[in-house]
Amino acid sequence: MRFPARPAQAPPKLPEWDPAWSRIVEAKTPEGPHSFHVLDTLEVLRADGLEPSGTILALHGNPTWSYLWRHLAQATVGAARSGGRVWRLIAPDQLDMGFSERLAHESLPTPHGTEVRRMSQRIDDFDAVVTSLLAEEAGSSATDDAAASAEHPIVTIGHDWGGVLSLGWAARNTDLVSASISLNTAVHQPEDAPIPAPLRATLAGPMLPTATVVTDGFLRVTMSLGDLDPEIKGAFRSPYETASQRHGIGGFVADIPVNENHPSYSELQRVGADIAAYEHPALLVWGPKDPVFLERYLRDLRQRLPQADVHRFELGSHLVSEDYDVAGVVTDWLKTQFPVGDDGADAASGASAAENMPAAAPARGVTAILDARHDDESIASVDFAQNPAQQITWRHLWHVTTSIAGGLLELGVRPGDRVSMLVPPGNNLTAALYACLKIGAVAVVADAGLGPKGMTRATTSADPAWIIGELPGLSLARAFNWPGRRISVSPLGPVQAKLLKVETSLTALSRTTHHAQLPTPAATVDAAILFTSGSTGPAKGVRYTHGDISALAAVLTRVFDVHEGTGLVAGFPPFALLGPAIGATSVTPDMSVTKPKTLTASAISDAIIAGHSTMVFASPAAYKNVAATASDLDEEQKAACARVELVLSAGAPVPLDLMDSIAEVFPNASIHSPYGMTEGLLLTDIDRAGVTAAAATSNLGVCVGRPIDGVELALAAIDDSGASADTLEQGIEAQGRLGEFVVSAAHIKSGYDNLWATTAASARDDLDDRTWHRTNDIGHIDDEGRVWLEGRLQHVVTTPRGPVGPGGLEALIDSDEQVSRSSIVGIGPTGTQSLVAVLDAEGTDLSPGLAPLDLTSRLRELVAEVLGHDLTAVLVAPTFPTDIRHNSKIDRSRLATWADHVLSGGSVRTKV
Repeated sequence: MRFPARPAQAPPKLPEWDPAWSRIVEAKTPEGPHSFHVLDTLEVLRADGLEPSGTILALHGNPTWSYLWRHLAQATVGAARSGGRVWRLIAPDQLDMGFSERLAHESLPTPHGTEVRRMSQRIDDFDAVVTSLLAEEAGSSATDDAAASAEHPIVTIGHDWGGVLSLGWAARNTDLVSASISLNTAVHQPEDAPIPAPLRATLAGPMLPTATVVTDGFLRVTMSLGDLDPEIKGAFRSPYETASQRHGIGGFVADIPVNENHPSYSELQRVGADIAAYEHPALLVWGPKDPVFLERYLRDLRQRLPQADVHRFELGSHLVSEDYDVAGVVTDWLKTQFPVGDDGADAASGASAAENMPAAAPARGVTAILDARHDDESIASVDFAQNPAQQITWRHLWHVTTSIAGGLLELGVRPGDRVSMLVPPGNNLTAALYACLKIGAVAVVADAGLGPKGMTRATTSADPAWIIGELPGLSLARAFNWPGRRISVSPLGPVQAKLLKVETSLTALSRTTHHAQLPTPAATVDAAILFTSGSTGPAKGVRYTHGDISALAAVLTRVFDVHEGTGLVAGFPPFALLGPAIGATSVTPDMSVTKPKTLTASAISDAIIAGHSTMVFASPAAYKNVAATASDLDEEQKAACARVELVLSAGAPVPLDLMDSIAEVFPNASIHSPYGMTEGLLLTDIDRAGVTAAAATSNLGVCVGRPIDGVELALAAIDDSGASADTLEQGIEAQGRLGEFVVSAAHIKSGYDNLWATTAASARDDLDDRTWHRTNDIGHIDDEGRVWLEGRLQHVVTTPRGPVGPGGLEALIDSDEQVSRSSIVGIGPTGTQSLVAVLDAEGTDLSPGLAPLDLTSRLRELVAEVLGHDLTAVLVAPTFPTDIRHNSKIDRSRLATWADHVLSGGSVRTKV
């Protein structure tokens, strides 16, 4: 089959493509001159009087072309016009690809055939094009060194096989290149791992030319790996309409070096070694749902580029730049790396500053109290998850954690290694966690309530080197192929250990002879990755340093008088782990960690008795069941509850009626409801009297009190589009306005794991030279400085009369005796949305569908009285989607989709 040559040409009219970007470049490659189609924004910039002060060199993979970089072209030109650095984007179509020259071929491509353009040739091609264009810009025949200076940085970016090619070129031109970016790509194929299934099928014998050239199968499959509209798919397909235009696609696949006998194998090895020696800044953007470039390839890249920032779009696939705003992430990252003018301030407050800013030096290390009490025979922890309940002393806890720490070191665990904790709260988890803390290993904790898929996503994202687990967790790890070497809690039989790939157990490690000296982790190094509940999107890993955890322990000591000797019943898992850091005797009650409603009054009172506890910490869902089962208490249990001095509830606001019910169980306790989140577990606090006082006001929302000692609070006002302002307000200026809460404290997270852009966005403020965190929670601050929550930023309803926080109206509607709980959602385009109330049918006599007329009328009048305009509709949903951890965070986005469906004539029985 003969494939004729054809010179490069300009693309036809295509959506989202500016014809002014296209140019044909004649470049001298080592084998002779060739013509390339190149996306080049130079003339567009110069037409606006803008001269480049930086250059981005982009390279596509297979079977895409420079159309892949259209969003980056739009973003860089837009930023330049807005006064930012003027980035010129140069993105050539590779030979035989896109609209570049088609070479003459006499036969179909095969892996070892001569009709294939090899990796080394493609790097040479890229070099020929960009060298000529850089020289053109510099006005000389050769690129001078000034082109890569701080005044004019040169950055590479690539995707798919264009990623490894561009990284390879950058690693060989470090005198020119200032930084590199890569989207999903691969450098190394492990010998013990199979080729990804889609490629394995394509590479199989005659399938290669059939799937890639004779038919457009490979092209169609690739276009399905992203959220593309039909016209965008058509644009990507436009250079490859016929078999004669697709030889390059087949040739690219044929050049994948699957083993050491492949002609490009040695070149890929050289490229991999060059990349490992590359020391310039780097950014890796990844779509984890890619069926070809799997997690192992990202792991390999991170090992070769340990300095790289990483941003994972957890639901993104192979064409991640078509699924998400990758161009925005890239331009933001470039601003932090290469600030110009006023951008310097932005860079200082961006992710780099947030990532690298030292935490305040703690008064004492996380394990300091535990180490100091190594001879103390008093009770440190009681675990009711064991049957019978297991008590351990401080001396025993110190001995076990020190032995396990030494055993982990001997096994190969090193400071900085990530260790996934698949162990329920209790003594076993405490021992494993504090052993890791002692040697500087990083504990990864993901809530079992995320479910297998959510847990898999979280664990894969954190990429632990080790897993410590009970049987259920280890079985999940085996079933879903989670990364990490395995350690069981208790010894397993040989068959079970082999099946679960378990190497040893905590029991065995606890017999290790104490090491003379263990590593001493610095306050600034990571101690834990704690995953959020995943109630508003994929769960995020929150990075806490040793200093952050010490600061959190100090907050409990300072604000709530939790000190050495305090007995603490922790029905809220995060705080069960803080006991040894504070010196408190912590008791884990008999309950399911994923089902807070399983905590009974008897269980909590037994825990109080066992720990001589004066303090209780649990979630509102747990306390609701405690109050409901209080009649089961005997006299001894009632007396124990009467000795409790402090009751704390976190995870969700506690309504006054629940506080009153709690007060009946704990008649002598001060009842508090701190507000916080995984990123900052304690931020504000309100007691029962404060809730009573707040209820007497006309404020909308749920009052969570005032900032605790050490927490600074600011507000970013919300505009008519539902976005929060870039500037912060404090004091009187912030009062009475709907806005996003922004906080600063020593115990706030240090960042998000593998989410560079999310970290940058959350820590972008620089008010008073402090590190701030954007909470994504919205509400207002009243004239007494109290914080009122009104929902999440993404759930703001943008009505024609201005933005509305759903939480405020929900609290109002929930006061109706017929309503158990509600959700306010917006239906329609931004700025013109209608307010719709969705009620929960569970626990009521309401039927799914339209709410009864009398209830609807009553609620509409109630809302109109405080808001000035009323609800468009009141619906009753068959179920309410909430998170499992707290059973309270409502997924308003799902309810909005359901409500829109119902109001459009759809079935009310449609799954929410």
